[in-house]
Amino acid sequence: MSTAPTGNVSQLISNSTSGTSTKPANSTLGKDDFLKILITQLQNQDPSHPLEDKEFIAQMAQFTSVEQLTNMTTQLTALRQSLGLSPGLIGKEISWNSTDSTGTSTIKSGVVDALSFKNGMQYAGVNGEEVTLDQITEIKNPE
Repeated sequence: MSTAPTGNVSQLISNSTSGTSTKPANSTLGKDDFLKILITQLQNQDPSHPLEDKEFIAQMAQFTSVEQLTNMTTQLTALRQSLGLSPGLIGKEISWNSTDSTGTSTIKSGVVDALSFKNGMQYAGVNGEEVTLDQITEIKNPE
């Protein structure tokens, strides 16, 4: 009979990787951490109560989802940055959805006269009003 180690998964991971990690410590788990947990769980499972197929498939699906979400975030960030500070927006007429304090949504338009970047967000300046790039619905040459 095999003797499986006792303790929770985080203890097992820290025991199996102690002293070998060169990655800086952070408070979030990434796709590599998720895979390490899954492998540790498989290595240290109780032979008399193995991981069921449906649980394993669900965990692999979760891993795939985490990886794809990470990839999408990277691609969306790159897309926003490539569109964001493009000097080509200056002098263009844009339309955007604007919501006032009462919750009423209106479509506004104007010519971009400035671009700015604050608190991780990119803004197009139109007549002193700052418009986030995700609010823009149309970009065209002014008439």
